[in-house]
Amino acid sequence: MHEDPYYVYMLKCADGTLYTGITNDVEKRLETHNTSKQGARYTKSRRPVALCYEEKCLDKSAALKREYEVRQLTRVQKLELIAVAS
Repeated sequence: MHEDPYYVYMLKCADGTLYTGITNDVEKRLETHNTSKQGARYTKSRRPVALCYEEKCLDKSAALKREYEVRQLTRVQKLELIAVAS
């Protein structure tokens, strides 16, 4: 059984903060963050949000591990990661 790929992503919120999450559909998740009542509580009050980073992972488990690693980074390290990926 082959799982669909998952992605670790970072959003830049309207207040300049960064939000990190995982999804298997980046475009749909971005739209949800910006328009839906089902978006993350953190981003609801910080709209609009813009995608600034995405990283493909093999499966959900790998994405969850990578999300944890990214969340442990300092803001400066996250901005460096975004800059390298751009």
